Amino acid sequence: MTDLQEPFLRKKPASAMNIREMSHHASASGRPPFQGIDVAGLKKRGQSLRSWIRVDSSGNSGVIEVDKFSMMRRCDLPARDLRLLDPLFVYPSTILGREKAIVVNLEQIRCIITADEVLLLNSLDSYVLHYVVELQRRLKITSMNNDWQYNENSTSNLSRGSRNFDNGSSENLPFEFKALEVALEAACTFLDSQAAELEIEAYPLLDELTSQISTLILERVRRLKSRLVALTRRVQKVRDEMEQLMDDDGDMAEMYLTEKKRRMELNLYGDQSMSGYNSADCGRSISAPVSPVSPPPSSRKLEKRVSARSRLESVRSSVSNTGSIEELEMLLEAYFVVIDSTLNKLTSLKEYIDDTEDFINIKLDNVRNQLIQFELLLTTATFVVAIFGVVAGVFGMNFPIPLLSDESAFKWVLWITGVLGIIIFCSFLGFFKYKRLMPL
Repeated sequence: MTDLQEPFLRKKPASAMNIREMSHHASASGRPPFQGIDVAGLKKRGQSLRSWIRVDSSGNSGVIEVDKFSMMRRCDLPARDLRLLDPLFVYPSTILGREKAIVVNLEQIRCIITADEVLLLNSLDSYVLHYVVELQRRLKITSMNNDWQYNENSTSNLSRGSRNFDNGSSENLPFEFKALEVALEAACTFLDSQAAELEIEAYPLLDELTSQISTLILERVRRLKSRLVALTRRVQKVRDEMEQLMDDDGDMAEMYLTEKKRRMELNLYGDQSMSGYNSADCGRSISAPVSPVSPPPSSRKLEKRVSARSRLESVRSSVSNTGSIEELEMLLEAYFVVIDSTLNKLTSLKEYIDDTEDFINIKLDNVRNQLIQFELLLTTATFVVAIFGVVAGVFGMNFPIPLLSDESAFKWVLWITGVLGIIIFCSFLGFFKYKRLMPL
């Protein structure tokens, strides 16, 4: 028997035998195997656990540690969507609607919103903590209002109570829209506060620049303008993202996570009841003959997959086609007005800076023109004075001239040269006035 088993037994490779022997010898010698390698540290680094702040639909918050792949399976998100939430990278503002979650990247607020919870990267940023506190406050207020409304409806009559309950439920937003609203409010408030700070700093500085032009003030204005351009780009990106989302009804319908979850649960409950009914029919007809042309098990699995996929597509289409998107559209329009107002403030500030630059350029051009006019006058006066130099050079030559023997000749030469210089200078001024080169 042993002779028959030996050919079918798999021989152990030499490498495995060597490793086992090495570990055995190492343990026998008292030294740990693989000395110098931190196996526990490698395992911990491979998990890449991150701390997340979790807020559920009841307003309860907690801190959980989840790795990247577990978060991808939990929220049904691809890796590129989680990369948008990484604080080590700088991505523009984005709002993405997925099958089971909404990925929000708005300034400091980077979170994943599902139908039951909100997940944020654990951070000590004041805006993140303020977002968590504000979301908890609104969720608790909503739960208190619902309890109060339920008590009021229970004390009233049936018809009136049912009518009030329907009206209250139509006014309440789903959980994912409440979380999205707080994120939009936090982002819009943050950008509007930065725009207000920029306005407070910019307008006095620009007014000072118009009255006094200096290198220090120009440097401050240059830095302020660079901050304005960066802030305008961020506000424009948030506005474009909201506008693009409002223009696409399919993307807005995709963000109704609570409605999709409810429909999926109804379809799952219907499938379970249908499977139970089919199992009961099979139990009753257990003695029925089996058809010889029944499909094989592989084809049945394929049919089940196709039917499941078709049900999922039907759920998506029903949500996108028949689902009302008025609530989300009104929510986005409200904060679109806020972010558009912030963009208008920044645009007005940029126009004011451009007007100030134009005024300064005009002022500098006026000063430059005055300098050119003064230089022109000096050039003309230098030309007239040069005539006296020519006359002095002529009379200074070492030649006998009869005119030098006359005592009054010096006075006549001086008067004639001066009068000619004045006439030439006035002629130049008249020419400049005729050509409108100088405001005389």
